[in-house]
Amino acid sequence: MFVSNMETKLSLELLPAMAVFARVVEEQGFSAAARSLGVSRSAVSKQVARLEDALGGRLLHRTTRSLSLTGLGEEIYPRCARLAEEALGVETTASERSATPRGVLRVSGPVNFGNRYLAPLVADLVTRHPELRVELSLDDRLISLVEEGFDVAVRIARMEDSSLVVRKLQEVHQLLCAAPAYLEREGEPARIADLEQHACLTYAYHPTARTWSFPAIDPKTTVRVQGPLHSNSGDALREAAVAGLGIVALPDFIAGEDLKAGRLVALFGGRPVAKTNLQVVYPHRANLSPNVRAFHAAALEALSGAPWRG
Repeated sequence: MFVSNMETKLSLELLPAMAVFARVVEEQGFSAAARSLGVSRSAVSKQVARLEDALGGRLLHRTTRSLSLTGLGEEIYPRCARLAEEALGVETTASERSATPRGVLRVSGPVNFGNRYLAPLVADLVTRHPELRVELSLDDRLISLVEEGFDVAVRIARMEDSSLVVRKLQEVHQLLCAAPAYLEREGEPARIADLEQHACLTYAYHPTARTWSFPAIDPKTTVRVQGPLHSNSGDALREAAVAGLGIVALPDFIAGEDLKAGRLVALFGGRPVAKTNLQVVYPHRANLSPNVRAFHAAALEALSGAPWRG
């Protein structure tokens, strides 16, 4: 009954507040929503409070550690999310009609993911927009988009830079994997602590490459690991794991094909040991660029369904 009356009460001026409320629910927090939207946390709080004032009731139960919807929030969230999505679609359509992607688009991305998924995405993008020329740079270091002159990037990392617009595409799951031959020879670890007794293949760009902790499996244990290979290449580590050299922590987009084929086995029952977001990020100045919008649309189409899990 409330929903039927809501349409007459909400004005067009409340659309931004509705979109912000939907993002808070989707990101499960005010700070995360602020980072995603590229605004301050106080700005997000003000928009939600404005919507609550207009509706005459609280939308969220908030504590220092959790956030949940009230009954009113549960009733209006689907409508707010749909309106926000439709508004973005209208904005995208208007942009596409007003300007055709053309000229140079500089794109940054991680090496392994870029070779597998960004390269074909870019090829399709240029085919659709023949006036567009893409410069694709693949590098696993965390580059500065503004300082190094990139228009847009795909990142698999926690985002701390609030000066960037962040758009989530999908979750990436990290899995501990080993070859069947290795597990037959050395046995399968039953606990995270057991990894200290195993050969572990380590990734050079991880900030704690030789010290592993996986709170999703065991929040109390940190282990010092060692093994025959330490590399800055996820594919090199994958090949070593397939060859039976040890246990490796790999994102599912790298390990997926080997897991499906049985060349690798996911440990701990296949539970992800960590999760992070796959995101499109770009500077605020690029927000209205038809080139960036076209790339974002292509990334949503190609990647939001996590094709590596298909």
